[in-house]
Parts: sequence; C-alpha cells; structure tokens
Amino acid sequence: MILALTGATGFVGGHVVRRALEAGHQVRALARRPQPARDGVSWIAGALDDPAALAELTAGADAVIHIAGVVNAPDRAGFAAGNVDGTRAIVAATAPGTRFVHVSSLSAREPQLSIYGWSKREAEEVVAASALAWDMVRPPGIYGPGDMEMLDVFRFARRGFSITPPAGRASWIHVDDLARLLVVLAETPAGRAIYEMDDGREGGWTHHAFAEAVGVALGRAVRPIALTPGLLRLGARVDRLIRGKRARLTADRVAYFCHPDWTVDPAKRPPAALWAPAIASDTGLRETVESYRAAGLL
Repeated sequence: MILALTGATGFVGGHVVRRALEAGHQVRALARRPQPARDGVSWIAGALDDPAALAELTAGADAVIHIAGVVNAPDRAGFAAGNVDGTRAIVAATAPGTRFVHVSSLSAREPQLSIYGWSKREAEEVVAASALAWDMVRPPGIYGPGDMEMLDVFRFARRGFSITPPAGRASWIHVDDLARLLVVLAETPAGRAIYEMDDGREGGWTHHAFAEAVGVALGRAVRPIALTPGLLRLGARVDRLIRGKRARLTADRVAYFCHPDWTVDPAKRPPAALWAPAIASDTGLRETVESYRAAGLL
C-alpha cells in the first residue's frame, strides 16, 4: 500500500513511519523542512496550508493517516488554524472514498473545557461530514521514546516529586501501540467509528499511581504533589514568563488537566480481533527513561 502521512516528522508520526515500513508499505510523507533520504519514504515538501503539496501527497494513495496538528497555541485562532483548517485542507485534497485515519484526542470528548479540545472536536466534525472512508482515534496521554511533551514529568520525578491535579484518573498508551493501531486501521476497511484506546488498564490510572510508576521506572521514590486549579494556573503564568512560547503548562492545558475523568470509554475500545495493547506500562516507562538517558535528557 501507499500510505500518505501528515505529521510524519513528529513524535507519533515517526513511530508510524517505522511501523508502516516494517509492514511492507510505501510511505509518502509531508514535511515542512528537508528530510534525510530514507528507503521506502517519499518526502513531499510543504505544509497543510499548501494545496499543491497536499495534492501531491494524496494522489494515488491507498490510505491517508492524518496525524499533524497543534497541541499548544497562543489563542483560538492558532488552534483553529493548526487543527481545524489543517484537517479541512487534507480532507479536501483526498479523493472521495479513500481510506482516511484521523488522529484526534480524548480532549475532543469535552470540547467546552479547553480551546484545544474544541479544535479537536471541530476537526472530527470536518472528517465525519466528508465522503471519505474514515475512522478516528482519540488517544489518551501518550508516552514513549522520543516524546518531548512528557519530558518535564520525568525530570520532576527524577528530583523526587511530581506535580498533579488534586484528583482524577487518566488513561495512557505507549506510542508504539498507538502507531501499530493506526497502521492496522489503514490496512482494514473503514468502520466510520471513533475509537478510544489505552494500555488496557481498567479504570485507567490515578494521577498518583502514574507518578509512582514513573518513579519506579526511574529507580527512585516519587512524591506526588497535588495542586489546586488556582495554583496550576499560577504555574502556567510562571512557565509562560520563563519559557515564553515554549511553555509546556498553559492556561488552556490547566483547564483540561484538572478534569476528573480522562479515562477511555471501554465501549469505544477497538475490537480485540483488530488490535490490543502489547506493551506493559512498566516496560514502556522503563524504555522511555532509557531513551531519555541515552539522549542526555535525564
């Protein structure tokens, strides 16, 4: 198969490229910047706001996996441009009836909580209204080798503490399990379904339990410190002052960070015959720590 990918140079996309090549597929991938040559991969120069590049990307593709998007933006317009307009553009460039796998977010389930969640829900509605042979996935928290979004969590844990919301539960998934699902979906007929997938842990993780699991992977005890929403908002302002546009904790993130239930809906899990998680959390977290250490990040 020829698989056309957006977001191939990112964290999730990089793992999808590897999985697709291992499965024997040809990959055609959109990239803003020049990329090193790679067997089995055709790089298309451009971005989601470049109609000519999108036409080249999708022409003759057997399936499109749309991963690209923004997780952080300064305002509603930034989220709309990256997540809604970008999705609208790739949908418009894809021939009707083409297999289309769309990567959304569990935050789309609660669009009123954050601008990010709103933008992901809007993008879902664009896909759902299309004539494409679509399925969508709503990943929960994603971790694994190469992830820069979670690096601060591991760095704090290395110092013996973890900042968490006051209460709640969340689901998690290893990036390689997610990548495998995306490739499997591209290979199978569309169900026009929205899937929520995780590591298989029933009821998800309490924030304290996940923090402690990160500590085990690091080989040290970790003390979870639960902060109120007000203190987290203050932390977001401080992070913005220190890191500017590179801030990880933002006011928008605080809004959904404090929601008490980010566990997947068991009824929306992919059928077991199609996919099941293969990476145990202790193994996955340990691999993540090892990758950070190998890169000199921990």
